[in-house]
Amino acid sequence: MVNEALRDTRVVTVNGARQVGKSTLIKAVLRSHPNSRERRLDDAMERQAALNDPTRFVRHTGLLAIDEIQRVPELVLSIKAEVDEDPTPGRFILTGSARLLGLRKLPDALVGRMETIELWPFSQGEIDRRKEQFIDNVFEDRSVFDTINDREIGTETRDGYIERCLRGGFPEAIKRTGARRAKFFDAYVDDLIDRDVMQLAEIHRRGELRSLLRLLAGSMAQPLRVERIASEVGLSATTAERYISLLEEVFLIKRLDGWTSSATGRAVGLRKVLFVDSGLAANICGLTMSRIRRTDSLVGPLIENFVIGEIARQLTWAETRARLFHYRTKEHVEVDAVLEAADGRIVGIEIKSAETVTRDDFAGLRHLQSRLGDRFHMGLVLYSGKIVSAFGEPFLAAPIDLLWQ
Repeated sequence: MVNEALRDTRVVTVNGARQVGKSTLIKAVLRSHPNSRERRLDDAMERQAALNDPTRFVRHTGLLAIDEIQRVPELVLSIKAEVDEDPTPGRFILTGSARLLGLRKLPDALVGRMETIELWPFSQGEIDRRKEQFIDNVFEDRSVFDTINDREIGTETRDGYIERCLRGGFPEAIKRTGARRAKFFDAYVDDLIDRDVMQLAEIHRRGELRSLLRLLAGSMAQPLRVERIASEVGLSATTAERYISLLEEVFLIKRLDGWTSSATGRAVGLRKVLFVDSGLAANICGLTMSRIRRTDSLVGPLIENFVIGEIARQLTWAETRARLFHYRTKEHVEVDAVLEAADGRIVGIEIKSAETVTRDDFAGLRHLQSRLGDRFHMGLVLYSGKIVSAFGEPFLAAPIDLLWQ
């Protein structure tokens, strides 16, 4: 994707959480571009050079990669001047572990000159070395699923899905197990708060920020009620909202918008909290496999967060242009995930941690179909079992690992 963007865009920004492989990706890209150069702003001397003379710092013939651009946002004006003077595509790659356009000190934005590519922790297909085409497949003709109806295609067990959730997708976490993985996650959160969050904003109440993070993890995949969480932490709603936005800017969480249209007038716009990595969220909650076996009250939200995260990852490379939402009405009718294609077609997805599916599990999807008519393309229940089963046109129950098969 990066090389494709460089062919017609002056500045390509690769954003994403720390430790997801941005630097590794950029080095691979630079090897295919002669006369390219990388400058790293986590190096004190490089950072000082950028501050002292930003115009000279960005001047380069060929492709220039600048790592951790959020450390010296003043460079953006110099980059803008450089690419306006010479609009040749493929001038700059910028990487950052905070949202470039969200930085408060950012002097200007590279609107019309920049394409942003977001890098997530590894997907399950990337880990298993499988090509993932779930998004494109569900928006194809529904008859493509006839070939797998009533077949046992799932290869994962319920415990296997939970293990995948606990592992997450950070390369360093995948290499580790047990206490060593927990130490990685603990250090990751500490570093994120002490470096990135503090860089974006002066926060004097770190204890409240950490308490807020734990409450958000306990509310993953649930409607976000800022006032309630703020009250529990002892913050004002305004401060809590600011802290949540900061956690979003450093790619720790995302907020999933509620889907509405004129046909679904009773829908509400509450957003859901989605952790970018399920393993990190589980660690914040203190979840381990042994604890889950004693009480699995958080298994449902954990698997839902995991599945929605996998769908969100695939949206970044799918050929089908689509957006991801959730759906909830004032009467508490819910659909866990709603995919809306650019042509208006809707795919609704319910996520179940159980190993069996009943007709009642399709209630929210049938409600959505009744409101949308022909716009409703397909309703899927993804569950922990292994068999694909039709529940009447256009509804299907399928194993969760259909996502990466």
